[in-house]
Amino acid sequence: MHITGNLLIAGQAIQTSKTYKAINPVTNQELDTEFYCANQEHIDQACKAAFEDFDSYRSLPLEKRAEFLDKIAENIEDLGDILTTQTRLETGLPEARVKGETGRTVNQLRLFSSVVRQGDWMDLRFDPALPERAPLPRPDLRQRRIAIGPVAVFGASNFPLAFSVAGGDTASALAAGCPVVVKAHPSHPGTSELIGQAITKAVKECGLPSGVFSLIGGTGNDVGEFLVKNPYICAIGFTGSMSGGTALMRLASERPIPIPIFAEMGSINPVYLFEHALQRRAEAIAKGFVASLSMSAGQLCTNPGLIIVKSGTALDDFLKYVKEELAQTPTSTMLSPSIHQAFLKGIQRLTTTKNVEVVGTGKDSSSPNQCQTLICQTDVQTFMNTPCLSEEIFGAAALIVTYDNIDELHQLTENLQGQLTITLHIDPEDIQTAQSFMPIMERKAGRILVNGWPTGVEVSSTMVHGGPFPSTSDNRMTSVGTAAIERFLRPICYQNFPSSLLPIPLKDTSISDFNHRVDGKYVKK
Repeated sequence: MHITGNLLIAGQAIQTSKTYKAINPVTNQELDTEFYCANQEHIDQACKAAFEDFDSYRSLPLEKRAEFLDKIAENIEDLGDILTTQTRLETGLPEARVKGETGRTVNQLRLFSSVVRQGDWMDLRFDPALPERAPLPRPDLRQRRIAIGPVAVFGASNFPLAFSVAGGDTASALAAGCPVVVKAHPSHPGTSELIGQAITKAVKECGLPSGVFSLIGGTGNDVGEFLVKNPYICAIGFTGSMSGGTALMRLASERPIPIPIFAEMGSINPVYLFEHALQRRAEAIAKGFVASLSMSAGQLCTNPGLIIVKSGTALDDFLKYVKEELAQTPTSTMLSPSIHQAFLKGIQRLTTTKNVEVVGTGKDSSSPNQCQTLICQTDVQTFMNTPCLSEEIFGAAALIVTYDNIDELHQLTENLQGQLTITLHIDPEDIQTAQSFMPIMERKAGRILVNGWPTGVEVSSTMVHGGPFPSTSDNRMTSVGTAAIERFLRPICYQNFPSSLLPIPLKDTSISDFNHRVDGKYVKK
């Protein structure tokens, strides 16, 4: 495969009159390839094709759908070095990170392939008819979950593979039976096209209808607006900024027929350092904190941007170790010039806020688009009375907030916004204190960790990558893990259907092939 700059719409390679180029963030120079921008006509074409092929795709045998996901994974692996090289050119990410993210991408495709085969996502239910029941008989009732329709996915800036064209949103939507129209992120269009080609090839190899997948691109907000407003689109998957996510939420709600948007928008991921843990492990906690904060230039959804700690000698020791670690922390290239500029504005806002002091910074660099790690400190009252301090800075910047007593800690915790994660560093003597905060923390976050760091999101059946607003637009869902498929399904009930008309999974002859419920009781296959 080679990069052409074309749009990939329902199996067709399409060129347009408007183009743009990607920028290598390491050199700050434009790359050579021109990429074509979609207009409303192209977006309508992709969405219409997705709708026209929706019923045939969702009706495929489950094994066929699973094989499709496996084939996408295989095709991505076959890209090999060309994918790694292009991704590095467009993002500045190191080779190990790109290869690791490639592995995560293909592994989650295969994970959803196994989910499709297992069939639990259909949530099959059967309440047999009770014709003799008094005072009223009960009809034969059967229920399953089906795909909701074509899904639009917005590629993320910070994960060019795992949260992009073939990332978790696409994998879970395709697994649910939904055709997908992906908007490539303009920062890594070549990477996106290579993955798009791998999916398009899989569509052909598996003999699927061509409208199952399309890839569009462009640099203006109008591309995303046209996509969200298109009447054939039934749901949105988005990972990005708070401003971008809320703008899409507004557009989705203003449609004649509103649609759900599953947006992961940002989080400062508070980390609580309890007294006994900090007294005994200040150095280890400081090293873990700086390492997690500076990982990938801090461009991770779960970056630990807020440290909450009690004033005292243990804090003094912790700050000493933090400064030592910072002094050894090199800069890293950020994903794009625009992200770097946003980071600089964020740290300017942070460092000029009254009662906020700089604890220390990492090493400096004169290279383009470098992220110099920054850690600041303030008190609990300043934090609670200054709303901008609760805003995410996308990059390696964190704020340490100090408190003097347990009442202040409770007040701060209650005033936190919704978060993707909350982390506790505790020793056995801290457990009773931490326990008193659990009801609040459960209301505030989608994932709670103990004695670890929130960066690193396992793709598994138990993972929750979501949380209360503003971390996400819908705190009932996760965008990572097998439960992500639930975003793109809806229940439907079949009443008094003759067997010949029932969908295959609900027939008497096949329902036992899957885990299901009869009269509400769980029956294993």
